[in-house]
Amino acid sequence: MISYLFLGIAIVSEVFATSMLKATAGFTKLLPSIGVVLGYGIAFYAMSLVLKDLPLSVSYAIWSGAGTAFTALIGLVVWKQPLNIPIVIGILLIIVGVVILNLNKTA
Repeated sequence: MISYLFLGIAIVSEVFATSMLKATAGFTKLLPSIGVVLGYGIAFYAMSLVLKDLPLSVSYAIWSGAGTAFTALIGLVVWKQPLNIPIVIGILLIIVGVVILNLNKTA
């Protein structure tokens, strides 16, 4: 069960790092750039711990799917980037794919 805690940490830190990329202005701003490096560092370390117990395919699907959905929401709320119907459908398809992978325990 601790693997899912580390997976949550990996997702949150990856979403943080990805969201900070926009604030770096091409890595010309120091503090956001440090946030990106730290965020990705924590994300990859946490994922390495997750992969000790959970299958790669399921772990990565959850990590990337949740990261994509949360990053889209942050883009909407923080960066005022609009969500349109194709984007919402794409996010829903990612979620459906993650559910299907989790139902198939041989993945």
